[in-house]
Amino acid sequence: MCGIVGLYLKNPELRGELGALFSPMLIEMSGRGPDSAGIAVYRGEEEGAAKVVAYHPDLDFGWQALAGELADALGAPVSATQVANHAILAGGASPMVLRDAVFAQSAGVRVMSAGRSLEIYKDIGLPKDVLQRFLVQGMAGSHAVGHTRMATESAVSTEGAHPFNTGDDLCLVHNGSLSNHNGLREWLATHKGIPFQTDNDSEVAAAYLTWRLSEGANLAEALEAALVDLDGFYTFAIGTKDGFAVLRDPIACKPAVMAETDDWVAMASEFRALAGLPGIETATVWEPRPATVYAWGRA
Repeated sequence: MCGIVGLYLKNPELRGELGALFSPMLIEMSGRGPDSAGIAVYRGEEEGAAKVVAYHPDLDFGWQALAGELADALGAPVSATQVANHAILAGGASPMVLRDAVFAQSAGVRVMSAGRSLEIYKDIGLPKDVLQRFLVQGMAGSHAVGHTRMATESAVSTEGAHPFNTGDDLCLVHNGSLSNHNGLREWLATHKGIPFQTDNDSEVAAAYLTWRLSEGANLAEALEAALVDLDGFYTFAIGTKDGFAVLRDPIACKPAVMAETDDWVAMASEFRALAGLPGIETATVWEPRPATVYAWGRA
């Protein structure tokens, strides 16, 4: 039992309030996932510098030294901005090249996200504490996806928390369980060269979508294919640089509710996470249908 939430601001005038609107949504899901939490926030222009959000458990880790090593390896400036036990490494190359350079330069560092817009922050602890740790309430942006975790199949750890990112500006959060993730992980790693950092089945789902998109599918097509290739029960919330999408498996035993106004569209595992949004009294509210792709965004 985990909690997932997503918020896409259709009205650009609200983007300065993204963190303030999103944080209460995630906190409302604390009862569904009290051991760890995470947020994927989309801010900054997609044409901006490549950036990797990385994690190391040591608060005194040498991020500036790592940035210097990355700059030497890539032949271009790289900056480091520490945020608690995470850091934003920016510049140097494309997001995937920068990500691979981080892997090569420091085996002790975990990559949380790579892209030009996406930043993922996640950690052990109650959602309200994780949000405060990374100062999420003050963040601006166009949309965000979040997750509160109750670990049932793996250890409680920062690495095992959601969201997961495996491709350029793509993230996924998941409530449910996949039955064929081990074989699919091996196939994606061996035949498609996708690196994995955890044994979490949600990372496999994210990697699967990354592969489908790399083959030329759009997000809707990738999610339609997922209905065939991913066995199990799930509710997914997926973020991209352009917007976000929601998908439930054909049985749809995991809860989900959606709401939409002229200013925003939101989803959550339970309605109480949506109840504080402005204009919820007149919003269109519905339960997403099984095996149906819902997507919103600039595209």
